[in-house]
Amino acid sequence: MAEPRTEALHSNAEGLDIQAPDAILSSLVNAQIEAAKAVRDAIPAIAAAAEIIAGRLNGGGKLAYAAAGSSGLMALADALELPGTFGIKRERIAILIAGGDDAFKTLAGGPEDDTDEASTAIAGAGIGKGDCLIAISASGSTPYAVQALKDARSRGAATIAIANNKDTPLLRLADVAILLETPPEVIAGSTRMGAGTAQKIALNMLSTLTAIHLGHVHDGYMVNLTADNIKLRDRAARIVAAISGRDRQDAVRLLEASGGVVKTAILLAAGAANSVAAEKILEGTGQKLRPALSAIEGNKGAKAPVLKTEPEKGQQGD
Repeated sequence: MAEPRTEALHSNAEGLDIQAPDAILSSLVNAQIEAAKAVRDAIPAIAAAAEIIAGRLNGGGKLAYAAAGSSGLMALADALELPGTFGIKRERIAILIAGGDDAFKTLAGGPEDDTDEASTAIAGAGIGKGDCLIAISASGSTPYAVQALKDARSRGAATIAIANNKDTPLLRLADVAILLETPPEVIAGSTRMGAGTAQKIALNMLSTLTAIHLGHVHDGYMVNLTADNIKLRDRAARIVAAISGRDRQDAVRLLEASGGVVKTAILLAAGAANSVAAEKILEGTGQKLRPALSAIEGNKGAKAPVLKTEPEKGQQGD
């Protein structure tokens, strides 16, 4: 059996433990940079996957993630951000990680071989026709992830696989295969490093493009965020002010009138009669703000007035 790339020894690994700290850290950061570059080759597959996910979510389906170990942590980090950043309902997101809730305390290795647990998790989450599953495994052969994908597929869900080794079971079984062919790790087999970095980048790209397809991003602003704390309410006001051209005081007033919904507040600023009318316009445009603004302006394709502000540096958790 050929040695998987993720288990191979890195070319700079020999004598690593006797090198100076600066040299060790230089090897580590260079390996991370090389791993990040591997994502570029996966852009066409990520684009195809985002289109599928957006279609399933638009149709009322769920998005599920299935993974084990450090791949599970990457999945968790992506999935938990979606409700706050893009307003995707929490009940539409399922996170299936080998070992269940105990994994968040111990991240034990054994559960990643438990295919029965994977089948139980898919059934328990009600994954089926109309839904989409993303299965993630650095090796591409983790039994939990492979079984979850098999079960989701057999129940009619669309399937997307993310792996760091080519020609693996996970990639072969999926509707869309995202190969992140990262170099061998500086610590052989420690896929929380380069492989995990590439997975996180790919997941960031995948969920962000999905949100753009769903109309939750406008000119780089997260116009469907859930503003449930002081920082995010302030961000929401700045977004409304920036896109509508109103001052902050007006933006806050419009948000109050919209029940805190950014898109609705922007349409009120553009001339929508009231919140109900604004929401009806959004329904007609598939929740996309740009054509909704054009409809109000009566000038299809024209851009609404824009007041430029400093872009956000980061999202939740800044």
